[in-house]
Amino acid sequence: MTQIQPTTTPKLENPKFGFNDYAERLNGRAAMIGFVATLIVEYVTGQGLLTWLGLI
Repeated sequence: MTQIQPTTTPKLENPKFGFNDYAERLNGRAAMIGFVATLIVEYVTGQGLLTWLGLI
């Protein structure tokens, strides 16, 4: 006996929160921007980030 295959693909909504592709992509982009900003601050000030923040 053969199984009947569906003729249309259901349209599923993307989750609004949690671990999904959009959230992971956004988080990765924010991390890259933060890392580049840290490098720019270190280059411009001539000090490391911890020194710039006054922690050392």
